[in-house]
Amino acid sequence: MDAELEFAILPSTTGKQLFNQIVKTIGLRETWFFGLQYQDSKGFSTWLKLNKRVTAQDVRRENPLLIKFRAKFYPEDVAEELIQEATQRLFFLQVKEGILNDDIYCPPETAVLLASYSVQTKHGDYKKDYHFPGYLSRDKLLPQRVLEQHKLNKEQWENRIKVWHEEHKGVLREDAMVEYLKIAQDLEMYGVNYFSIKNKKGSELWLGVDALGLNIYQNTDRMTPKIGFPWSEIRNISFNDKKFVIKPMDKKAPDFVFYAPRLRINKRILALCMGNHDLYMRRRKPDTIEVQQMKAQAREEKTKRQMDKALLESEKKKRENAEKETEKIARETMELMGRLKQIEEETKKAQEELEEQTRRALELEKERTFAQEEAERLEKERRAAEEAKASLLQQSESQMKNQQNLVHTHRDTCTDSHTSTDRQTPHTDRQTPHTDRQTPYTDRKPPHTDRQTATTDRQTDSHHTQTDRHHTQTATTHRQTATTHRYMHRQTDRQTDRQTDRQTDRQTDRQTDRQTDRQTDRHMHRQTHAQTDRQTDRQTPHTDTCTDRQTDTTHRQTATTHRQPPHTDTCTDSHHTQIHAQTATTHRYMHRQPPHTDTCTDSQIATHTDTCKDSQIATHRHVHRHSDRQPHRH
Repeated sequence: MDAELEFAILPSTTGKQLFNQIVKTIGLRETWFFGLQYQDSKGFSTWLKLNKRVTAQDVRRENPLLIKFRAKFYPEDVAEELIQEATQRLFFLQVKEGILNDDIYCPPETAVLLASYSVQTKHGDYKKDYHFPGYLSRDKLLPQRVLEQHKLNKEQWENRIKVWHEEHKGVLREDAMVEYLKIAQDLEMYGVNYFSIKNKKGSELWLGVDALGLNIYQNTDRMTPKIGFPWSEIRNISFNDKKFVIKPMDKKAPDFVFYAPRLRINKRILALCMGNHDLYMRRRKPDTIEVQQMKAQAREEKTKRQMDKALLESEKKKRENAEKETEKIARETMELMGRLKQIEEETKKAQEELEEQTRRALELEKERTFAQEEAERLEKERRAAEEAKASLLQQSESQMKNQQNLVHTHRDTCTDSHTSTDRQTPHTDRQTPHTDRQTPYTDRKPPHTDRQTATTDRQTDSHHTQTDRHHTQTATTHRQTATTHRYMHRQTDRQTDRQTDRQTDRQTDRQTDRQTDRQTDRHMHRQTHAQTDRQTDRQTPHTDTCTDRQTDTTHRQTATTHRQPPHTDTCTDSHHTQIHAQTATTHRYMHRQPPHTDTCTDSQIATHTDTCKDSQIATHRHVHRHSDRQPHRH
């Protein structure tokens, strides 16, 4: 309806005919509120007279002729009197235009609220995903006076209007227009037509004509009336030329007289007063059939709109519920998908952990098997070492027995030789006088005696050689035993370290067993070393004693064979004494050394053996040379 319509009129067309054509075109039935307004030849806004021809009135001679279809009279209550939606919309547009042009004064707060209803009428409900910031930038919503009165920019005003617009959710467009008019009809300047007048004193005043009566305003204030004349208190209104008279119902009250600047203004004032008074009286009477029909139709349309609104609200609620359900299902689906993904990740992680544990279990099983194999191998090596040690001990014992047997044999030989020597001595003494006669025979015996002496020396050297071999075998056995024990300890320590690092928490019992084995090995190792050292210590003096005894026996045999004089035995005894002294010194030096050092013990044994051997050989050779230098006694 906020549009321009073109109509063709004839010179004989009256204002009533043009008015009826317009209301039929727009479908308006409440015609008593409206009229046709134009500007006369002097530029003043004038209402077209419906009972006269259009061209006969003081209209401008222009083509096309501009005529406005506007509300001429205002209702007292827009909710009760404005029945049709078209009527409501026309009043809404006209009142909105008056407020925005500042023809109707409106406070800033009320202006923002009215602007929000205007936005609701145009855009409907606020939707965040549709109404983006700036959707009100092209609309004129507030009077220029309000914008200049407050220091707010356009965006801030739009945000305030948007806040109210959000509050109007669910309000229909028609209801938003009615709410707009309900708020606007409470404004002081709503529905008032102002005319400039003067009183008897010539003071300039304002005359206001509205649906309730006539009001007189001061020239500086058109909002607060100074004098009011309701229609119910006015008895008569008339004018004479520029003079206008208002007669109250109270005859005793004086008449109110004022003067208009022109006669035509008095005619317009009178026409507005008559129309508003007729409507005032009409409201106080029962409605006509036409009005009743329009109200019934309006109620039906309103009921239908309410039903449609309720249905729409129901559909909206259902749709919102469906959307919420959809969102809920989608959210639950997303949550389930997230939980499923989380469960899959946890399952994958658990599977990886299971595989890792399985792999570690397999590795531990391999390590356990390897450890068992190593333990079995070490056990076998330990048994083999023990067997080797036992065999070496047996060999040592057998060698000791052989040496003891050899010593006993030498002792028996020495005893027999001494016995034969003692037996031969008296016979020699008895044969002394005949010595000279037997000299050639005696001279033939020394070669035989030398052969016996050489044989004895060879036997002594052989015995020394066997003794050296025995000592060498003993040292080798000790070194092998020590090497075996060191190897066993190194292997055991390495294996124990590996197993301790990998199976610290699960193989406590195994570690205990290994510790027990190690303690047993150490104990056996110590016992073995101790036994070996003790045997070595026992064997070395015994060997030296046997050697000394054999040397003494050999010297005695040599002395007996050569029949050396008594001082030869004394010399030999001194040599034996020196040999025994050296042997004792060597034994004391060996006993000072630590018994557990195998290498040192072997070297000492070898040194002692070589010393004894060399000393014995040297002594024997010295004795032999000394015996050679001694003269033979016959």
